[in-house]
This record gives sequence, structure tokens and C-alpha cells, in this order.
Amino acid sequence: MQRIAYAGMIMAEIDFPAEIRALRATYSSIENVTDVDALKAEIAELSEQAGAPDLWDDPASAQVITSRLSHRQSEVERLSRLDSRIDDLEVLVELGQDEGDEDSMAEAAKELSSIRKALAELEITTLLSGEYDEREAVVTIRAGAGGVDAADFAEMLMRMYLRWAERHGYPTTVMDTSYAEEAGLKSATFEVKAPYAFGTLSVEAGTHRLVRISPFDNQGRRQTSFAAVEVIPLIEQTDSIEIPDNEIRVDVFRSSGPGGQSVNTTDSAVRLTHIPTGIVVSMQNEKSQLQNRAAAMRVLQSRLLLVKKEQQDAEKKALAGDVKASWGDQMRSYVLNPYQMVKDLRTEHEVGNTSAVLDGEIDDFIDAGIRWRTGNRNAAAN
Repeated sequence: MQRIAYAGMIMAEIDFPAEIRALRATYSSIENVTDVDALKAEIAELSEQAGAPDLWDDPASAQVITSRLSHRQSEVERLSRLDSRIDDLEVLVELGQDEGDEDSMAEAAKELSSIRKALAELEITTLLSGEYDEREAVVTIRAGAGGVDAADFAEMLMRMYLRWAERHGYPTTVMDTSYAEEAGLKSATFEVKAPYAFGTLSVEAGTHRLVRISPFDNQGRRQTSFAAVEVIPLIEQTDSIEIPDNEIRVDVFRSSGPGGQSVNTTDSAVRLTHIPTGIVVSMQNEKSQLQNRAAAMRVLQSRLLLVKKEQQDAEKKALAGDVKASWGDQMRSYVLNPYQMVKDLRTEHEVGNTSAVLDGEIDDFIDAGIRWRTGNRNAAAN
């Protein structure tokens, strides 16, 4: 062990050989769970399909194949890079210790911390084993009780998730926004286009609560407001969700902006209502009615796919016996007054820096939520 100076401060002693052994043990565990051999076999099969001369005769199928191939290749490359980084760290430590180079040891300490974080993120991914966890996600946020404060809170949550996606480099597409009259949003829907986006963000589904001094109250009173977050997996062409035409009501209207202002002179916005379930999907962000209808149909199919899965899960639970629901009405509280704290009511994870959380720093909440969900699933299975 060796004491090293880093960034002008004396760091605690680091037992590098022990730390590197721990990194390798964690990596080995992740590699076993991931089943790299199976991944490589799937990549070989998908590569063969992607190389077929008639691949793009069916664009929808081609998109599924190439997207899945890219995702699988990224998984293997991510594992390979981490393995190489651990090897490089070991070499760096040996050189630094042999030469008594404090700069090299400081760099090694920094890299050790970075690899730990990368392994922790990858370890969380191995817990995403649900049927649709690897899908891209469609997120809908709706203002709940609380009037204009709730609408403002819905817009705050939307910004939080979009900033989170931006921090990770995940592409997003806003599909629909319904503005409230005074401020904020009645509802908004957007896609997060990244592997495992659904499995990752699905732990964010539920009711969120905000407590603060209302900026819309002339008397400066404290206000509690609510917003609901829904997360569904994006439908794929291979999913068999057929919706008869007589089960859908189609309404068209003009797109609107903040304050109810019309932003389009034609009836390009589309609202689909699935009559048997009452599910309603609106789309207005594309320029043409046909594009909005196609986007709305895709989200409607995704929601019906999730409903179908929930029904199947309910049947399985009924056969297995009574299992208490694990999701409460309020899953997270954001308190801005009289103190500053964001607390998840399921995992008990809490943070005092509310500004950072609302600016998209929610990885710790998501990780805790995934571990909490996995623990509940394992307990239910046992």
C-alpha cells in the first residue's frame, strides 16, 4: 500500500492489488450473467441476416435487425473495453510503484474510481431481465391534483428526464405536448431511443409529489401538487398487436401551443381512442396528419402491449396466491420548502441537492429503484 498525493490533497491509503482483484471479480460476475458466448452467437446470426441482399425489401424488419445487431455489438464492446481498462490500470499501478511516480499513482486512483462506476452501471444493466426491459421507452407525464402548480411540476419532470437522457447521450423525440392555460403542461409524451431505456426508466413510473412555496400564489403559501409518470416499451414490428378498425375512434384537430394558441392552420393533430379500454393517445408534433396518426398508433399499440402483459402477470399472480402490490400511490417526494430534499418512498434513497435532481441527476434513484424491484421480484418468486 502506498500513500499518494492527488489534486493537492493527501488521499487515504489504497490497496491497489486488492482493489484490482475486486474489479476483476465484479467483472467476471457480470460477464457470466451477460453470457458473452450467447451474445456473440446472436451477433453472428444477426450479421448474416443484415448481410442479406434483400434485407431492405422489408424496411421495418431491416430496422429491427440492424438495431438489435447494433445493441448487441455495443454490449460486447462495452464489456471488452472494461476488461482492457482493468488490464491497463494494473500496468499503470506497477509502473507507478516501480518508479515512485506520484502522478501515475494519482492517475491510477482516478481511473480506479471511474472503472468502479462503469462496472456499477453495467451491473445494474444485468438486473434488467424483464420481457421488454431492453426496449426503447415511451414516457408520458400528466399533471395531477394541484392546479397550475401541478402543470408546472409536470413540465419540471419532463425537463428532468430530458436532461437525464441528454447527460447519457440518449436521443429523445417529443411526440406530443398539451400545454396548460396559465403555465406548464397538462401532459407530454416523448421517446427515449436507447437500449434498455424501458427497463431503466420503468422504475420511474408512478405518482410524484412536489411540496414548495407556490410561485403562482399571491400570498406565498406552501402548495402540494402531483404528477403521474407512465413508462411503456416501444412497440416493435415483430410484436403481434392487431387492433380492428372498429375499435378505434379517430379525431383530428389543430395543434396548439402555450396558452392554447393555434400553431397550425390545418387539422394535422390526431387523437386515437381505443374504445374497449378507453385508452387515448394524442399526437401533434409532426407536420402531417398521416405522420401523427402513425406515431399515435405506435404508442397505442405499445400501451396495449403493456396492458396485455399486465393481464398475463395478474393471472400468474392469481395462480401463485396473494402477493401484495409493491407500488404505492406516491413513489417519490420533491420537497423544496421548508427544507430541501428528494426522497424515494420505496427505496428510502434521498438527496438534499434538489436542484441537481431536477436538472437530471437521477441515476442514484434509478439504480436504487432497479435493485429494489429486483429484490421484490426475487422475494415473490421464492
